[in-house]
Amino acid sequence: MKQPFENAIDAHGPTVLRVCRAVLGVSPDADDAWSETFVAALRAWPDLPDNTNVEAWLVRVAHRKAIDVIRARGRQPVPVDELPTVAASADGIPDESDPDLWSAVAALPERQRLAVAYHYVGGLAHKDTAELIGGTADAVRRAAADGIKSLRQTYASNASREGA
Repeated sequence: MKQPFENAIDAHGPTVLRVCRAVLGVSPDADDAWSETFVAALRAWPDLPDNTNVEAWLVRVAHRKAIDVIRARGRQPVPVDELPTVAASADGIPDESDPDLWSAVAALPERQRLAVAYHYVGGLAHKDTAELIGGTADAVRRAAADGIKSLRQTYASNASREGA
């Protein structure tokens, strides 16, 4: 018979906290990852097989929650000292008067160009874009990511040459 969830928290809470702190350092993020670990564990607890090594399972969940925190950090905006000289339009789409960017978009391989255009400019989901251009949603997601990466490299190098 499975032990009550509260007993699992008491028995394995310190271990889970050590894992979170090992990945994230002693910080509020580690405490948040600890909490998220046990919230996720509570949801899965009723379906957990009786013969599960609870400590190992909680450590795995904690490690994944800590990695989620690290990934979230990478998606947060970074403050800058100077604002860009060119403002984006209200809808976030670059102005047509920016020929360098549109030239860079046009130079992308076809699948990347279509994935970027349909998803980022057109606002379609990757699944819908895949239906339009063929392939899977994962393949479209990859093509869009590769296209954006290429645009960042190409467009940033063009902008730095013009500023020099």
